[in-house]
Amino acid sequence: MAVLVGRRALWQAFHGHAATVSCSRRQVFSAQVWSSSRLNGQAAVTRQYSADSKDDLRVRYLDGEDAGIVVVGINRPKAKNAISKNLVKMMFEAVEDIKKNNKVRSVILCSLVPGVFCAGADLKERAKMHQSEVGPFVAKARALITELGNLPIPTIAAIDGAALGGGLEMALACDIRIASNTAKMGLVETKLAIIPGAGGTQRLPRVIGVSLAKELIFAARVVDGTEACRLALVSHSVEQNKSGDAAYLRAMELAREINPQGPIAIRMAKLAINQGIEVDLLTGLAIEEACYAQVIPTKDRLEGLAAFKEKRCPHYKGE
Repeated sequence: MAVLVGRRALWQAFHGHAATVSCSRRQVFSAQVWSSSRLNGQAAVTRQYSADSKDDLRVRYLDGEDAGIVVVGINRPKAKNAISKNLVKMMFEAVEDIKKNNKVRSVILCSLVPGVFCAGADLKERAKMHQSEVGPFVAKARALITELGNLPIPTIAAIDGAALGGGLEMALACDIRIASNTAKMGLVETKLAIIPGAGGTQRLPRVIGVSLAKELIFAARVVDGTEACRLALVSHSVEQNKSGDAAYLRAMELAREINPQGPIAIRMAKLAINQGIEVDLLTGLAIEEACYAQVIPTKDRLEGLAAFKEKRCPHYKGE
């Protein structure tokens, strides 16, 4: 029996309602806040990171067959997921937790609010700031997005709605971006007589090229998911479904592809690519050699060889 895994199931999973949907190996787990619950013998944990506006961010550490996948869900429906002081604080804490957890193998950044990924800075909050507060707040948001980009494991942005300004900058810090065809993306700061201040002027040219990045930023242009894929702003554009979570479902599929691979190897591959792309080829090759040297003494490498010889699936432990 075919079952649709939709936005409602995702919302229920983050809000403690029992929701188990099976589509081959696909499952959505549920849990009460600060606790773990069992569903068909599998558990998941929801963690919250602030007593103030505690629902602004929901972080899910999946278990069972999806152990190692962390889903970070932004949840500010009244503010279209705009980036506030509290959200920045909560995301900092979440990123720090993920960074310290060597069992995490991939992270999905998504929205729990239908039709929007993140609308950028919270302009209502910004309007109440004194001029002297704006610079430090933008610096903190920039530092957060840098920390997100520096996570040692793969990060996937699932863009099922509008990702504008700081919202797109957040997605640009992720390793892979997946968007629905109806999602809207753009660095629109010049409309407000400012510029992207959380990495957009640096990351967008590195992703789509200097000339196109200038065009999009100068014109404050907004593109849909189909056009974003053509520009290589996103890796995949998927047709939006009735539940409004097509990008999230595709991101889960990709995370499940990554999950069985050697975790230390993936971390070293990410490090080699990220550092190597910023230097000349010869230096990059030296970085690759140094990263390769880190995987040679691992138990996982020996497990990979043994599994190949015995014609079975390897079981990597990150050792």
